[in-house]
Amino acid sequence: MTGWTVAMPLPPGQMLGSLWNGAHTGTNGTIAVRNAAWAGAGAPGATSTFGFTATGASGSAPSGLTCTVS
Repeated sequence: MTGWTVAMPLPPGQMLGSLWNGAHTGTNGTIAVRNAAWAGAGAPGATSTFGFTATGASGSAPSGLTCTVS
């Protein structure tokens, strides 16, 4: 694996506040989170994590995340 991307749909009314251990495009709707430059490569079976904060009226967590690797 040389990189990864997660499509993370935020619930209506939520906006991305901050994100760590990754890079993102967008702040509302479906956010694309990709590996940080220093966290892309991994051996088979390796894991990677990122974290985020979101703001807005909805109290529900994102669901329906999809991950692709390259």
